[in-house]
Amino acid sequence: MLAAVSPSRAGEAAPLRAAVASNIVLTAAQRQKLHTETIKPSTFRRTIETTGTVGFDSDQATTVLAPVGGPVSRLAVSLGAKVNAGDVLATVASPDYATAISAYRKAVMTAKNARRIADLAKDLSQNNLARKEVEQAQTDAANAEADRDAALEQLHSLGVDATTIQAIQENQPLPERAGNIRSPIAGTVVEKLITPGQLLQVGTTPCFTVADLSQVWVMANIFESDLAAVEEGDPTEVITGASQTNLPGTVDYISAIVDSSTRAISVRVVAKNPKDLLKKQMYVRVLIHSRREQTGLLTPVSAVLRDDEDLPFVYLVNADGSFSRRRITLGSRVGDRYETTAGLASGDLIVVEGGLFLQFLQSQ
Repeated sequence: MLAAVSPSRAGEAAPLRAAVASNIVLTAAQRQKLHTETIKPSTFRRTIETTGTVGFDSDQATTVLAPVGGPVSRLAVSLGAKVNAGDVLATVASPDYATAISAYRKAVMTAKNARRIADLAKDLSQNNLARKEVEQAQTDAANAEADRDAALEQLHSLGVDATTIQAIQENQPLPERAGNIRSPIAGTVVEKLITPGQLLQVGTTPCFTVADLSQVWVMANIFESDLAAVEEGDPTEVITGASQTNLPGTVDYISAIVDSSTRAISVRVVAKNPKDLLKKQMYVRVLIHSRREQTGLLTPVSAVLRDDEDLPFVYLVNADGSFSRRRITLGSRVGDRYETTAGLASGDLIVVEGGLFLQFLQSQ
């Protein structure tokens, strides 16, 4: 407790009050309650914390377009269905499909007959059949087989399965002549864009979106100050807001373009997605653990306090044993410490435990 000061000595007391306001002097017993640490350079790896938006892995997701034109006669799957590559998603009453089936059937028969005639002409050439006629027969057979192969490719483009193609080649009757929309990949039906009776246009009408949800892309943003610490291959953690689950991932791509309005750089993270926890357009936190070592000053989290303006500061131990505030600039968090980019120098002695006690004394 400060002694009372007479009016005649008020001018002398003013500097004393200023000193007390800026520096704190403790008794020996009070000092024992504090713990201090000397700041020195450390080697560390930064963790950059940012936010991101979940999207499908475009390498494992696709929009299924209508391979045939005509009205939808049946939907074979519902939203959320798990499908394999080649599974039927919907059937279409398509005249294009029926025409392609007939064209291939005719092409198969024509090619067989043309080849039989060519082989027969070759055998008869030994009995003085004109060479020109033999060559013409061979040409006709080759043209017919080319037409057959083109018709077969048309069936493949329409999504006709191997069983149906084999039945055509063996001239067997077909159970139905409806076109099928098949899944090109294994995954989950995440969008159903058509309804029964809807008229589809070949190659233009989007019908379904199928995606493999076992992993997703998370598009995060970093700033120019963090760019030097981030590189492709850095491990990441994706944290959901709802369950606070940490999902592992990897930095897969760093954009070559800086956003002109936000000055942010887009970073793509490939993240595992067990139990489909991550949903498209979900907002998440992203921790990028840099593999690049750097040297700097680290301040224990317990030493950092906030003033009335919410700015960070620490208590510095002065040469005379008193304590004073020192504002600091914080970088990223590294474990239980903060990277300190300004305010402290190597060799500074700071209070790491007991700072709240000093702040309370200073506020009295």
